[in-house]
Amino acid sequence: MLSDQRYVVLSLELHLFFARIMKEHALFLEAGFTPKNANLAREADRYKTNFERLLSRAVDLSSGVIRPMVLSSGEIVTDFTLGSEQKTQNFTGLPINQSITVREAQLHSGTNPNITPAMVDSVRRINQGISGVLNGLINFKTQLLNDVLSCNVFTVNYPLLIEHILREARLYRDYLNDIENGQDIDNKDPRETELFWDQIMMEHALFIRGLLDPTENQLIDTSDNFANEYAVLLERARNATDQTLASVTDETLRETMRFKDFKQAGTEGIAACKIRSIILPLLADHVLREANHYIRLLRQRPMNRRR
Repeated sequence: MLSDQRYVVLSLELHLFFARIMKEHALFLEAGFTPKNANLAREADRYKTNFERLLSRAVDLSSGVIRPMVLSSGEIVTDFTLGSEQKTQNFTGLPINQSITVREAQLHSGTNPNITPAMVDSVRRINQGISGVLNGLINFKTQLLNDVLSCNVFTVNYPLLIEHILREARLYRDYLNDIENGQDIDNKDPRETELFWDQIMMEHALFIRGLLDPTENQLIDTSDNFANEYAVLLERARNATDQTLASVTDETLRETMRFKDFKQAGTEGIAACKIRSIILPLLADHVLREANHYIRLLRQRPMNRRR
C-alpha cells in the first residue's frame, strides 16, 4: 500500500503531466473538426474545459509537494508552452486557460512534504473527478475513431493520431487506477514502459513527417530517420532479456535525448515562423513535453532496478 505522502505526490505528478496532455488532446480534436461536426467540436471543448478545471485544482495543491526531478524535467511546462498557447489560441480562436501555465511555471518542489488528511481527501476527490472525465474522453475518442474509420466523420487529424491519443488516455486511466489500488506507478515494468513510449516516439516522428510542408526535405528526412530508429528500438526492447534490457534502455535514452533536441528546435522554428508546416505551435510543444517525460522515466530505470 502507498503511504499518504506517496499517494498525494504520485497523484499530483501524474495529473500535472497527463491532465494537461488530455486537455490539449481535446483542443487538437476540436480544432480538427469541420463546421458539419460543430456538435463534436462542442463536446471536445467541454472535455478541454473540464480537464482545465481539474488540472487547476491539482496545481493549487502541488507547490512544495512534487519532486525536484519531475519539476525540472520539462514534462509539466517548457519555456515555450505559454507562447505556444498564445499563438495557438490566436490561430484557432479557441480559448486556452493560460493562467494555469503561468501558475505551473511558478511551482517549487519538495523532498519530504507534510501531507495532511485534508490534502489526502482533496487529492482523492481530484482523482475521482478526473476518472469520470477521463472515461468520458476515452469513450469520445473511441467513437470518433470508429466514425472516422467507417467514413462517417471527416477530421483533419490522422486516424493514427486518434489511435495514438486514445492509447495515452488509457495509460493515464491505468496509472490512476493503480494509484487508487495502492500501487506505486514508479515501479512499472521497464520493458512495458519502453515498448509504450517507443511506439509513441515513433509515431511522433511519423506525424511530424506528415505535417511538414513537402518543401522541408531535410526535416522530413530527419523525421523519417527517427521513426526508423524507434522501430528498431521497439524490436530490441521486445527481444531483450533481463540481462540485456539495461543496454537497450541506455541506447533509448540517448536516442530520445536527440529526438528531444530535434523537437525543441522544431518548436522554436514553428514559433518563429521559420518552418513551413501545418503543425499547431501547441502541438509542437506538446510532443516536446512527452519526450521530456520519457527521458525522466528512462533516467529512473536504473534506480528502479536496484530497488
